[in-house]
Amino acid sequence: MTRSFFDRLPPVEPSTTVGFSGNSLDRRSEARNESTFAAALADPGARVFLLRGDEAMLRSGGAAESLFTLKEAKALGAAMDDAILLGWDNSAPRIAATVGSDTSFDVDAFHAVPLRTLAINAYSGSVLSDTVEPGTLGALAQARALLHWHAANRFCGRCGTRSAMAQGGYRRDCPNCGLQKFPRTDPVAIMLAVDGDRCLMGRQARFAPGTYSCLAGFIEPGETIEDAVRREIQEEAGIQIGRVAYHASQPWPFPMSLMIGCIAEATSTEIVPDTEELEDCRWFSREETRAMLDGDHPDGLSTPPRMAIAHTLIRAWVEAG
Repeated sequence: MTRSFFDRLPPVEPSTTVGFSGNSLDRRSEARNESTFAAALADPGARVFLLRGDEAMLRSGGAAESLFTLKEAKALGAAMDDAILLGWDNSAPRIAATVGSDTSFDVDAFHAVPLRTLAINAYSGSVLSDTVEPGTLGALAQARALLHWHAANRFCGRCGTRSAMAQGGYRRDCPNCGLQKFPRTDPVAIMLAVDGDRCLMGRQARFAPGTYSCLAGFIEPGETIEDAVRREIQEEAGIQIGRVAYHASQPWPFPMSLMIGCIAEATSTEIVPDTEELEDCRWFSREETRAMLDGDHPDGLSTPPRMAIAHTLIRAWVEAG
């Protein structure tokens, strides 16, 4: 019997192992319009995710809870006039809205937690108070990206008139010239270059001490993913790349990117680093990289946390050896 192409794929889809990937909301994209949004707001089962910049509002005490009733959201000062319909959890609408950075609230009842912290906690393997389910992380990423897009695109790019939200938050319409604008996601290539039993990793000055990661950069207009991988590695490290293989992707809501993870075959080995971009860049053996992943490197070097796609790429290469 001929083996199916899909039988060759890993049993666990790699993209499901990264933070912000577990969004299970039913988006109902083709059916979403102003009437469905109005009906969602009137539904007693509707619940609201509240974002304050890169932070999610949570209830204090016990298990982390990120959903609020419309009454609670309004009491916390949520900007419900600019709320977005994310989708439905079974039949219950899920809505996103912002609260101002200067909003005051009862800290004994509510607190704000960075989305990065929630993602790290969710994949740490430890029982932590500020931890939410993967599906909730994915919905929060969706909310963060859309709310940011609306905040950055309030005016028509063609005539300058203030535009209006439409389709429950998935479009903006200009009342003057009729231009329709849709949310965008910025594609970013993130890649691990490999040379036999070595991989290439670098670090930026903003990284935590001792942390090394994959190289990454935005995919430019008119560029394939593979060519972006080759260009970015050559620009940042001076390494030439041959074959490129896609491995996994990750929604990255800082503010609205899609990380596209690849493994790249190095065809040269002399590193010429971009010192403005990287503080350091070097080759690591498979054994040394495994020690970094396991947290027992003799010099205290490490990789990004499990929730990051960089960790997924590095671990996939290490475990393939």
